[in-house]
Formats: sequence, structure tokens, C-alpha cells
Amino acid sequence: MSDSLLRRKIIRPDRQQHGHTLARTLGWPHLIALGVGAIVGTGILTLIGVGADKAGPAVILSFAIAGLICACAALAYAEMATMIPASGSAYTYSYVVIGEIIAWIVGWSLILEYSLVVSAVAVGWSGYAAPLLEAWAGVPMALMQGPELGGIVNLPAIAIIGVVAAMLLYGTRESATVNAILVVVKIVALAVFVAVALPAFDTANLEPFSPYGFAKHMTPDGVERGVMAAAAIIFFAFYGFDAIATAAEETKNPDRDLKVGIVGSMLICVAIYIAVAVAAVGAIAYSRFANSPEPLALILRELGQPLAAQYLAISAVIALPTVILAFFYGQSRIFFVMARDGMLPAALARVSSRGTPVRITIFTGLVVAILAGFIPLGELAALANAGTLAAFTAVSICMLTMRVRAPDAPRTFRAPLPWLVGGVAVLGCLYLFISLPQQTQIWFGIWNLAGLAVYFLYARRNAVVG
Repeated sequence: MSDSLLRRKIIRPDRQQHGHTLARTLGWPHLIALGVGAIVGTGILTLIGVGADKAGPAVILSFAIAGLICACAALAYAEMATMIPASGSAYTYSYVVIGEIIAWIVGWSLILEYSLVVSAVAVGWSGYAAPLLEAWAGVPMALMQGPELGGIVNLPAIAIIGVVAAMLLYGTRESATVNAILVVVKIVALAVFVAVALPAFDTANLEPFSPYGFAKHMTPDGVERGVMAAAAIIFFAFYGFDAIATAAEETKNPDRDLKVGIVGSMLICVAIYIAVAVAAVGAIAYSRFANSPEPLALILRELGQPLAAQYLAISAVIALPTVILAFFYGQSRIFFVMARDGMLPAALARVSSRGTPVRITIFTGLVVAILAGFIPLGELAALANAGTLAAFTAVSICMLTMRVRAPDAPRTFRAPLPWLVGGVAVLGCLYLFISLPQQTQIWFGIWNLAGLAVYFLYARRNAVVG
């Protein structure tokens, strides 16, 4: 079994690894804030416009479908997180339950997901901040845009990544507290949007409700559309709760706090998203905000509420770093656990006297800063969805496998109707993956081929299983 591609990791909580143990500083309020901070962000602020272009008013249905699939995956995560309260999220669960090579593929996919999300959100934040910096400080746009937009380097994107990295290096608990405050700012801004837009709801704006049908298909203008095509992109707006699972080893009471954090943050966000989607689609015709880079602010301006629109935009600039923080945190912890397992250079897994993984945080910051500063992301951002769908599928399979392999094992949280919940998560994620743009599927395949090369050349022979 030791030479098998499916050899399994054994978690021994009682074994302390000197210099590789994270400090337990987080409670369930921090975890809910971490989850909501990761989930509510660029997705709802921008992707509702992209989704409306692909599905019309039926983007409401796209949100509901993506939310249902993510909710089922969240229940599977909650069960696995309390059974295996160790850092690493889907990577660790796959390593313990299924085997090494699957765990590597999942971990490699998570690295892709988190890197692209951190970089993409940093660039999105810079898009809001750059005009302000140009007007207030005279910073030339050439230093605030990447080469793909005619600039030299996107310094604001690099700078915000540096600030978040510094927060994480200072301490996990302190970062989580600042994150919680900024999450409140973000939720209040969305509540203001719903309060202003919902009274303008007009059923005429919902006709025709589903102009492009349900399944993904190519329309005459060469764009892939349909309710599921929109759901496959909008899915980006829902994930983030998986970052909570990466915090298992830093949680004071994992049995209680992990399930409250994962399920609680997901329920809060599904409710917020459906309310925002209904308010947006009902307020004005979808074609007026489809594909807008700032659809919610545009809707408020169209309704004659420029002050509310400005408030929403400023809130986005203040609060979007919460998304960067949550995914940066998750990225560094995935790197940390894979390095501790020998899959990546073990020196990266050293922690500081404050219990934070300094080397891996700095390394992660350099990687995502280069991506944000120079590399055009474009449609490759959809690759983040592909990586997440792989992870969600693996976790759901792990939950179902453990229900068969160890039905009586202690579980402080048990997913209700496990075969229905797990089945919806697995089949739903597969359908969403099929609904992604074909180019995204090809790039995801290339990424994993590269990952398998790294696995067979380095990770497999250096892995520490016991």
C-alpha cells in the first residue's frame, strides 16, 4: 500500500510537529465572517451583469441553482470538517479518504482556484481604486494597469496584496477581526441596494423570463448562453466557505465552530444573493446592466439614486479586500499543508512564534502579486470555477465514502439526507463543469497535466504519509 497511488494519509491529532503547528485563535464568529467575507464580493458586485447577459431575467434561477449545489457541497464540507479537523480542506479529506494522487489533483486545483481568485479580485479592486488615486494623488494610469490594458504594471493590485499579506503575517486572529468589521460594511451596502431597488420592482422587466433557454448553447453572436451557462459563471459568487475548512487547525473548538461557520455563512449568503438578484432584475430591464463592470451601481444611477450608487462603489473599495484576505488565507494554508506533507518543499511549512506560516505567506504573496500586476486574466478567471468544482466533487464523494466505510464513526455534524445531498452536489458540480466555456475546460486539463508531472517528478517520492 505504501507504493500505491492511492495510499492514504493518517491524521494523528495527538502528534505535535515542532515548528509546524498553527495557533488556535479563531471562534465561530470569526469563521462566519471569514466565509461571508470570501463569498460576498466580486461575484455579486460584477457577475450578476455577466449572468444577466447569459440568461436574461432567469439569472434569478441561475443564482438559485448555483446556490443549491453550493449548499449541498457546504453540508458535505461541514461533515468532513468535523470528522477530520485538520488544515487542508478538500486536499486533506481526499488524502485521508480516497488516496494520494486524487488528493494531489484536488490540492493542485485548489492552488489554481485560490491564486486566480486573489489575483482577479485584486485587479477588480484596483479598477475601483485607480480613478480615485489618479484624481487625488496624480498617479499615472500606466502604473495602475497591466500591459494588456496598455499600462506597465498594476501597482494598486500589488499593493493591496502586500497589505493583506502583512495582516496575515501579523496574526490570524487580528486579521479575522479586521475582516469581520469590513464584512459588516459590505453587507450594509448590499442591504441599502435591496432597500432602494426593490420598491422599483416591475414584473414587466421579467418578460421574457428565460430568453436563452436552460442548457448551455452557442447563440448566433458566438456567445455561450442559457440558464446553466450563467450558473456555471455565477458559481464563482458562491464559493468561499471552503476557506473556512482550511482554518480547522486554528479553530478553538473545531467540533462546534466549523459546522456553524460553514453552514451559517452559506445560508446567510444564499439569502443575500437571491434578494439582490430579484431586486436587480425587477428594477430595470436586464439588457441595461448586462455585462456592466459595476451593474449594481449602474442600476442605482438608472433609478435616480446617484448618492446610493456612490456609497455602494466606495463600500466596494473598502470591503473587497475581505475577499482577498479570505482566499489568500486559504491559499497559504493549502500550500502549508502540502509542504508539511512533503508534497512541496518542507521548508515552506515553518511557522513563526505567533503561529503563522511566514515563508508560505510571503511565497504566496509573491506569486499572486505577479499574476495581478502583469498577467491578463480575462476568461482564465473561469479556471477558478473549474478548480473549485473539482474540490467540491471530491469532498462530496469523501462524505459518501465515509458513510459506507465508517457509518458509526463519531460525527459532530451529520449532513441530512446524505445520499440526496451528496448526489446533488456531485452531479450538480459535474453539470456545472460541462456548462463552463470549452476553452476553460481545455486550460483546466493542461493545468492538471502539468500538475501530474510535478507529482511524479517530485511530490510522490517526497510525500510523508504516516
